[in-house]
Order: sequence, then C-alpha cells, then structure tokens
Amino acid sequence: MAVPKLTTLELRIMEAVWKCGACSVREIQEAFPAANRPAYTTIQTTVYRLETKKALRRVKKISNAHIFEAVVSPRAVRGRLIDDLMALFGGGPSLLMAHLIEAGKLTREDITEAEEVLTELERTKLQSGGKSK
Repeated sequence: MAVPKLTTLELRIMEAVWKCGACSVREIQEAFPAANRPAYTTIQTTVYRLETKKALRRVKKISNAHIFEAVVSPRAVRGRLIDDLMALFGGGPSLLMAHLIEAGKLTREDITEAEEVLTELERTKLQSGGKSK
C-alpha cells in the first residue's frame, strides 16, 4: 500500500493517534498543546481527509463519536518524508549527507552507526540469498 503524502497538520494528527492509540476527534484535539490548539472542526475535517487518504480508519462509534485508528505506521510515514526530502536533493544521498555534515547535524558517530546498520543489512541480504523484499 502506498503511503499518502501528509501535510504538517495531518502529520501532527497522525502523531497524536500513534501516541494515544484508537481515539476520537475530541481526544486528538486535546492532544495538541492548549496554546496553539486547532479548532475542533479543523481537526475533524483533517481527520476525515486522512480517512479518505487511507491513513486513518473508523473502528467504532461510541454515542456520536467516531473512533479512529492509524492505518499507516510511523516508520512508513517517516520513510515517505525521507524519500520526498531525498527527491529534493536529486534522489541520491550525497548532497543531503554533505549538507548535514556542513550544518554540523551529522557527526562521525552518526556515520559509524549508519555503517553498522549497512553492514547488518548486507549480512541479512547475503543470508537470505541476496533477494530483496
């Protein structure tokens, strides 16, 4: 299933649902800080859009309140965001990595950790006969 492209508000709503689990529009709204909490109707409209995008689904109804749960995982959404970001940098990681290094946001420890993940991924791939998922 393709992961939908999400707006900033949609992403914030998804984060609330991932944190709270199955919840109502009111519970999603209350998960936002009181200082800059969107209106109930704004959250409701956006939740319905997320339902149309198949990021959320209704699981039950309690009185007049619909209860929603996430269909897409945080990992899948983050992956989509990273893929979109990489597309802005020409699709490859080199320019993105160079920018992160120059901005001081990527350390030698981060690179070492990435190398370890890559080594483990290659080891797993070899053990499975070199087939991709």
